[in-house]
Amino acid sequence: QQLYVYEQPPDRRPESTPWPEWPLILRTYPAHEEGGARDFGVMVTGFSGAGGRVQRVHAVRVDGRRSSAGTSGLLPLPGTEATIDADLVLLAIGFDGPEPGLLDAFGLHRDGRGNVRVNEDLSTSVDGVFAAGDAVRGASLIVWAIADGRAAARTCDRHLMGATLLP
Repeated sequence: QQLYVYEQPPDRRPESTPWPEWPLILRTYPAHEEGGARDFGVMVTGFSGAGGRVQRVHAVRVDGRRSSAGTSGLLPLPGTEATIDADLVLLAIGFDGPEPGLLDAFGLHRDGRGNVRVNEDLSTSVDGVFAAGDAVRGASLIVWAIADGRAAARTCDRHLMGATLLP
């Protein structure tokens, strides 16, 4: 399940983004066509589990409109808290960069730009935690994220299984 903190964008180009501006529209990718579910307006508030393994994602629905004070932000909607069972959580933050509070909570070391510091095999300063893509190299191209993700998958497989057959 894919969670988006922002509300669902429109299906068609809004008048506020005429060509040649980049339109914020709903885009569907092969993962969605293959049955991948997505939910909009949901903010993750935490993770829980046992034995160092994630088992649940805690979330709340949010309203992204302006507050009564005139400031913009994501306002949690009372009574919409939810818990989602999970075996694996992947953070796709895009161009926002890694959240310092999250990195500090895990005890991960950062580089001079605030990105996750990794070893050659994409392992971090915490045993069993790996990082790749924008969280490591900063905002970059999707092809790098794909290549990094594949490399991280090999490293995770080797870490969990003792060896890997992944290319």
